[in-house]
Amino acid sequence: MNYETVFRAQLDGLHREGRYRVFAELERHAGDFPRATRHHNGETSTVTVWCSNDYLGMGQNPGVIAAMHQALDACGAGAGGTRNISGTNHHHVLLERELADLHGTEAALLFNSGYVSNWASLSTLASRLPNCIVYSDAGNHASMIEGIRHSRAPVRIFKHNDPNDLDRLLSEAPADAAKLVAFESVYSMDGDIAPIAAICDIADKHGAMTYIDEVHAVGLYGKRGGGISERDGVAHRLTVIEGTLAKAFGVVGGYIAGSAAMCDFVRSFASGFIFSTALPPAIAAGATASIRHLKTSAAEREMMHDRVARVRRRLDAIGVPHQPNPSHIVPVMVRDPVQCKRMGDQLLDQWGIYVQPINYPTVARGTERLRLTPSPLHTDADIDHLINALATIWSEMRLQRAA
Repeated sequence: MNYETVFRAQLDGLHREGRYRVFAELERHAGDFPRATRHHNGETSTVTVWCSNDYLGMGQNPGVIAAMHQALDACGAGAGGTRNISGTNHHHVLLERELADLHGTEAALLFNSGYVSNWASLSTLASRLPNCIVYSDAGNHASMIEGIRHSRAPVRIFKHNDPNDLDRLLSEAPADAAKLVAFESVYSMDGDIAPIAAICDIADKHGAMTYIDEVHAVGLYGKRGGGISERDGVAHRLTVIEGTLAKAFGVVGGYIAGSAAMCDFVRSFASGFIFSTALPPAIAAGATASIRHLKTSAAEREMMHDRVARVRRRLDAIGVPHQPNPSHIVPVMVRDPVQCKRMGDQLLDQWGIYVQPINYPTVARGTERLRLTPSPLHTDADIDHLINALATIWSEMRLQRAA
């Protein structure tokens, strides 16, 4: 077999479908978010980033950066090993305490990424609970799906955000089976929000555990940034709260929070935790500083939601379709992979605006989009520039389609 031919043929297929992904090479400007330098074909230019998951700009926060510098100078670059073998630094312990306090739980457990925390925790829980059946929302993230699949536990998919369908499926389960309901709070591509209380009602009715992914909500919702579950007053009803440090908190890493026994269970049996080198202490220190800041400061959250509302109003005014939702995510619906990439290229090359096209398999075919994430640091002038660019390109696309 000519392996190179196989690789090339499948890559060519992505190009033909308009789904081939090109990375924008960026150099973020410390203290000047959302500005970045773009490196392209040996040249540089300044662009405004409109698709970052650093939702509040905390990756540029002076307190976060100072905490990381201090820990780097004190502890050095790396952790030096896995958490089990020499790699548990005092900064990891402080961060886990801060996370448990954020969610009002007994304990928390730190992972290298949100993907790993979902994969390792779900696979461990579902594989080691006796006769476990997993009930997974149809819209769940790939990391959750992979973790469930790796557990080899039977899985039932319930209709997206549909407690009635979940109730129907749970009613069919054997009485002696362990049951685990896995879902998200804010879904990252459509921006819709789960009916957490209703799902908890159904889970309680059937004696099921609940596992919620709050990755796109922690730091952004709730009085202290504890996510949708804090905002809605239902955090105490959830068995496992999973989150990330890489989005609103602006650093990197993932975690779970819950009872001391549950966290210790995952710590003791999850291969994705046991055999991974621990996060650098400087990362943990920066995350701790970010969480502490957002527990007491609502200014970033309030300004972000103001920017989101303003962008939505301006999109409505120019007739550019965006998917309505109650969250901070603004999906501009293009619904064609080739046109979506063309729009992204034009925004970047002609207007200095970076918005990554989102296509299959991240979203279903026919729902391709530009996913906007307005931040508290996007100015009125930034919004004006974005809206002018979208209005111009959208008008040109209509003319091209008509022709």
